[in-house]
Amino acid sequence: MGDHAGLTGTGHAVALMLTLADSRLPIGGHVHSGGIEQAIADRMVTDAASLRDFVHRRLHSSALVGASVAASVADGVLDETRAQVEVDARTPSAAARAASLAQGRGLLRLARRRWPAADYTAHVPRSHLPVITGTVGRMSGLDGHQSALVFTYTAMTGMATAGQRLLALDPAEVAIVTLDLAPLCAEVAARAARDGLADLSDPLFDVLAERHQIRDMPLFAS
Repeated sequence: MGDHAGLTGTGHAVALMLTLADSRLPIGGHVHSGGIEQAIADRMVTDAASLRDFVHRRLHSSALVGASVAASVADGVLDETRAQVEVDARTPSAAARAASLAQGRGLLRLARRRWPAADYTAHVPRSHLPVITGTVGRMSGLDGHQSALVFTYTAMTGMATAGQRLLALDPAEVAIVTLDLAPLCAEVAARAARDGLADLSDPLFDVLAERHQIRDMPLFAS
């Protein structure tokens, strides 16, 4: 029989990280495709290989930016009020900003139930997903790197799952895509925590977000 002593230190933080990253987390992530729906409509993503390429590109750009904000907030390098401004400045697309705020609202609702006595002034009346992710990470005992890893992991799996559903791909094939990209998730999270706020962008994702917003009867919110 193994040692079943209570989790402490890093073990406790990792367990909380995995809980936060669970797909059942009620932030509405399951209704956001991260641009995949529009990319499929535009024939940019057609199979598992092109899905992998799309997710890879997004992890290197907008996911890195979001993860860097989450890490900075979790580590106390950036206060939440300023972080909201920084996310706005780094998200040119109004549709992408709306998607971030919608998911942030869901995570804020969860945080209020878990930590009702906390001060959420900086998250009212709205909060971007990377900002509240950093706050929740800090309250859970996660450091910036772990919070960034949660952010990049959920970004990756959210896009991959959306692609699987929309293209009716073999779940095992999509699982291999995420397994192949797992080292990149770790690399992006480490970079986000180490190098401070990222200020890069990829116009492709802004265009996809704006095009998706005017679609007739989309299946995903973004």
